[in-house]
Amino acid sequence: MTNDRENTLLASVPTRLFIGGEWVDAPEGATFDVRDPATNEVIARVADASADDATRALDAAVAAQDAWAATAPRTRGEILRRAWELVQERKEDIALLMTLEMGKPLAEARGEVGYGGEFLRWFSEEAVRITGRYGLNPEGTGRMVVSQRPVGPSFFITPWNFPFAMATRKIAPALAAGCTVVIKPPQLTPLTTLFFTQLLADAGVPAGVVNVVTSASSRRVSEPIISDPRLRKLSFTGSTEVGRKLIAQAAEGVLRVSMELGGNAPFVVFEDADLDKAVEGALAAKFRNIGQACTAANRFIVHSSVAEAFAAKITERVKEMRIGRGTEDGVAIGPLIDGDAVAKADELVTDATDRGATLLTGGDKLGGPGTFYAPTVLTGVQPGSAILREEIFGPVLAIATFDTEDDAVRLANDTEYGLVSYVYTQDLARGHRMIDRLETGMMGLNAGVVSNAAAPFGGVKQSGVGREGGFEGIHEYLSTKYTLIPND
Repeated sequence: MTNDRENTLLASVPTRLFIGGEWVDAPEGATFDVRDPATNEVIARVADASADDATRALDAAVAAQDAWAATAPRTRGEILRRAWELVQERKEDIALLMTLEMGKPLAEARGEVGYGGEFLRWFSEEAVRITGRYGLNPEGTGRMVVSQRPVGPSFFITPWNFPFAMATRKIAPALAAGCTVVIKPPQLTPLTTLFFTQLLADAGVPAGVVNVVTSASSRRVSEPIISDPRLRKLSFTGSTEVGRKLIAQAAEGVLRVSMELGGNAPFVVFEDADLDKAVEGALAAKFRNIGQACTAANRFIVHSSVAEAFAAKITERVKEMRIGRGTEDGVAIGPLIDGDAVAKADELVTDATDRGATLLTGGDKLGGPGTFYAPTVLTGVQPGSAILREEIFGPVLAIATFDTEDDAVRLANDTEYGLVSYVYTQDLARGHRMIDRLETGMMGLNAGVVSNAAAPFGGVKQSGVGREGGFEGIHEYLSTKYTLIPND
């Protein structure tokens, strides 16, 4: 049950649609429930937008586009900086809100506030660094002017697992570049985005520049926006399956797209690795966010000579993890987002053990009103196991073995995904080879967490297109224009 502090915070969260700078109800006051996955308790009822609401939100973004694009870059940057400052003032509230609606431990939620807030600060600084070039053409007959301009109205669909960071990672570069936006938060965790939207308004974001449509049906609000010829950009974070469908829809309007999709991250431990550091990295790469991250290590590929020792060390640590509601002190593993997530984790573990894997700890669906699954370690996972092909999205660590470097590379690359990889080795030359040989958009070399607002986040193969964060992130919201000025 929620306490007074939590009830006060929940009562302060706007639960209506935000269109054209105003909080408005959905038609006939329609709402959907938001639940705490640790208790299954309804903690809020949020406006359930219609297709017409979605069109009105895009109308507002289109109406505000020209004025926002003409706003001085310094002004745009200062507004983002004020938003970052407001986030710092309300960081405890944002963290608690994420824990209530998503379930992650409060300490991790605080970390997400820090990480997500950095996109506001980073892109507040990048707003004034949008540049072009000027110079004589090779023939000497004229001057070339290359300039950057905002892409235009953008539509964002964000996931439930990082409610704050996924919103800031999209909104901040768009606003810095001079684009207006409509954002559709996830049905399961919309409250953090709504709370953050009010902070943006308080920071001085003009009416219509950021619009929010919450809905129990993503398709109902997405289809009219994506099919509208006035939309110029679509950004989505979520599953590859849904991403493919959105790319197909975006093709009709030849929209610019950014897609951060599924992952199947390999975590490779070579025979010369510092095992203690590898264990620490593995804990961060696997169990952060209860394993519910596209960057979570999915396949632990460990050299056969150290696999037993690695498994023993990691199992000892996993057995110590406290399970509970994320608001409780010392909790390391909160609930999974819903019952379907629990069922999927259990099916993958059962399939792996049926095929010969050894269960070292966990493997249990836990009772109670919440959706909990015990942190789990499997070793001796056999080829063909579903857990090696599918994204787990839960607290399950699955170990397979290899004998040669070529074997490790083959196993790591044996997936249609290519978001992130992790490699532990003390051989510098081998580390450099892995940078070149592993087919992923990001890599942690002796590091279990790679995300940083100053770095380009994104994958290759079916893990997506485009990059978020870094210098590259703002260019996703800029179009390049070339002008020739003849000499005579």
